[in-house]
Amino acid sequence: MWKKQALSPEQALQKARHYCSYQERCHSEAQEKLYSFGLRKPQVEAALATLIEEGYLNEERFAIQYAGGHFRLKQWGKVRIRYQLKQKHVSDYCIKKALAAIDEEEYGRTLARLAEQKWEKLSGAADFAVRRRQLQEYLLQRGYEADRIAAVLPTK
Repeated sequence: MWKKQALSPEQALQKARHYCSYQERCHSEAQEKLYSFGLRKPQVEAALATLIEEGYLNEERFAIQYAGGHFRLKQWGKVRIRYQLKQKHVSDYCIKKALAAIDEEEYGRTLARLAEQKWEKLSGAADFAVRRRQLQEYLLQRGYEADRIAAVLPTK
């Protein structure tokens, strides 16, 4: 069977630079990639330090871009974005900064638009209470806060 050749630390660093340059990456993604190149812990830590010094890795920049992109493209709420960033081991400081970078007016408009669109799709559901609960569950699953959802739910 063909066995993958481990890269030298310099080759791995060069590949990691390329990996981090074409898309923003968090530290855990870069670390995982370096381990996949066959590096050991001290070499991975040294490579990560180099990537940070050279500006290829910046956790705050990654978090802001991730939050903004997932809000705009996938219309995720802040709860879901926070959870996903935590899964990527992004610091609380960077998560707070990223969520603060989302425009509040746009966030409210997006939530209202999603609620309206889903409400129309649920028009076939039996009674009002069932439709309302389904809409609430949908918006919670998208990652919006319960108090904000309550504000956009239809009242009759």
